[in-house]
Amino acid sequence: DSKGIYPARKAVMQYCQRIGIEGVEVDDVYMGNGVSELIMLAMQALLDNGDEMLVPAPDYPLWTAAVVLSGGKAVHYRCDEQADWQPDLADIRSKVSPRTRGIVLINPNNPTGAVYPESDLRAVNAMCQRHGLYHFSDEAYECFTYGETPHFSPASIEGAHRHTLSLHSFSKNYGMASWRVGYLVYPKDLSETMNKVQDTNLICAPVISQLLAIDALELGRGIVDDKVRALAQVRQTVHQKLSALGELVSFPRTEGAFYVLMRLPGVEDALAFNRAMVERHRVATIPGFAFGLTDTRRANYQRLSYGALDAATVAEGVDRFVAAVRDWYRR
Repeated sequence: DSKGIYPARKAVMQYCQRIGIEGVEVDDVYMGNGVSELIMLAMQALLDNGDEMLVPAPDYPLWTAAVVLSGGKAVHYRCDEQADWQPDLADIRSKVSPRTRGIVLINPNNPTGAVYPESDLRAVNAMCQRHGLYHFSDEAYECFTYGETPHFSPASIEGAHRHTLSLHSFSKNYGMASWRVGYLVYPKDLSETMNKVQDTNLICAPVISQLLAIDALELGRGIVDDKVRALAQVRQTVHQKLSALGELVSFPRTEGAFYVLMRLPGVEDALAFNRAMVERHRVATIPGFAFGLTDTRRANYQRLSYGALDAATVAEGVDRFVAAVRDWYRR
């Protein structure tokens, strides 16, 4: 079955029920070759040439690429740096047009690490229902929250299953990146088109990976709790060390995923700073222009990732980054 093997989809259904997402049936679940493939699958199934999809800015570039490659237009809405990178609901409302087909929210967010409150997620979901749009809820980092705002899945809202697509990853939550498996819970009206696309592109997700996913779901979130608690301590270390840069750096203390998106003074050459970091200090971060923050003369944004490294390596890496920043700006 292009949707995935029945036992895996049943395990997803049962997991959804355990975490409060009611009404999910086996046929509402699509197993994919990771969330990345499922995003592309959904865009190809949904979009006609010229259709619009509202995507957050800063963006995770895969979303923009999937929309464009599927013939659509990515319309970016603002996430407010001064409000800890929360989505600007007024900006989202202003950008809904007759060509809009859906709104994308990534929560917890990559690249910002922001965790969105339930009230905002409900507001966007209601907006989608009101305008006849699909709500794409990218929840790849659902287990990684550290503050007072818990993860909330919009699919748990009563009646939301008719217009909500929830994307979930095993790569991040269960450390299964190389196994390439994720799942999508989606409205039935997209099933026929998605099956046609999947049958042409990939046939189905790897069966051996789906079998491992069943075990992961049965074990539940408890198997990652220790990792998240350890990352919470690493996060504190990262914030403390970055704060030593004083006025050179600005970064919201966001509460999810395992990223820090920071702002440094602007640079003339968008890549020169990153090249110098690697060559002189043997440390790397992702430049902000990769996420749509392209005005590098105004601000040099950098995304630091600390999720896949042990605490000592992270500490050493941030120390090198701090030294690289001081070296570059001669402070």
